[in-house]
Amino acid sequence: MNTRHHLDNETHLHLLQLLQRQPDLSQRQLARALGISLGKTNYCLKALVEKGWIKADNFRNSQNKAKYLYVLTPRGLAGKARLTLRFLRRKEAEYQTLMHEIAELRQQVAEAAQQGGEC
Repeated sequence: MNTRHHLDNETHLHLLQLLQRQPDLSQRQLARALGISLGKTNYCLKALVEKGWIKADNFRNSQNKAKYLYVLTPRGLAGKARLTLRFLRRKEAEYQTLMHEIAELRQQVAEAAQQGGEC
């Protein structure tokens, strides 16, 4: 899986997490919270709607008729669970790699200290 796909999945996961907690956030608020552009937010929302993972419903009692309520569908909840599991596995693998690198660096520092070198 390429890096771009990981980033898209990660963005989708964070977007789904936000929408599950706060379904009434505007696209601008979502973009700000995710640290991405408004255009990318709109693109991601459309992709999730097309996948059937979220529904976008207009607020009926809102003065702003362009305001949407984003609701995760059962399919979206299942997709979010799969993305969460993949994200967790990837982060655990990264953690293991980092722990190995840290152990190697500590060993190098200890060896340098024994040889009288500075670190």
